[in-house]
Amino acid sequence: MTGMEFQDFLHTLRVWDVELPHFDPATAPAAPLPLFQEWLMHAARAGQLEPHTMSLATVDTEGRPDVRTLMLHDADDAGWHFASHSTSAKGHQLAARPVAALGFYWPAVGRQVRLRGAVTPASPAASQADLHARSTGALAAALVGRMSEVLDEYGELAAESAAAWERAEADPEAPVPTWTRYVLEPTEVEFFQGDARRRHVRLRYRREAPTAWTRELLWP
Repeated sequence: MTGMEFQDFLHTLRVWDVELPHFDPATAPAAPLPLFQEWLMHAARAGQLEPHTMSLATVDTEGRPDVRTLMLHDADDAGWHFASHSTSAKGHQLAARPVAALGFYWPAVGRQVRLRGAVTPASPAASQADLHARSTGALAAALVGRMSEVLDEYGELAAESAAAWERAEADPEAPVPTWTRYVLEPTEVEFFQGDARRRHVRLRYRREAPTAWTRELLWP
């Protein structure tokens, strides 16, 4: 396939070939958390697959950005929660520069949410509780560990995974000391409602105090 053929293919793709919901920013709550919870549940009910997946962006010690997709574990008054090994690439980056951005995209309803803020690790007890509340497969994967390390051959992963599954099934409370629950406390949260005529609605919350937010509309 030539570059032009690929570009032509991209031009055949359409966005939001569905009826999009209406969003009146004047009705938005004073803080972003209730609106985020409402939008995520609305997206799930509208048929959006895996609405709890999100992009996490961090920076390394040289200021180079990095991004990956992972799952949201909770969103409450403390912040937006996710988890990983402290020894992973993202764990090292967050230890060196404890700030990050999150991005949610729900094409079924033409909505996005973006957040930026400081990230702090939860306590070891909270992190282990987070892990043991998940599936056997999640525990087995955590027991394997070695996230982001170079893998010499796939057979090595298969062997370690099989041993980890056996241990996870035998000991559902097996500890994984490097497993860490992280909490992003946002300083900015932006809600984007797409519009078929490109008159998108963008509502940004900016934190002015621990419980006080400023709301402002942005040009699309």
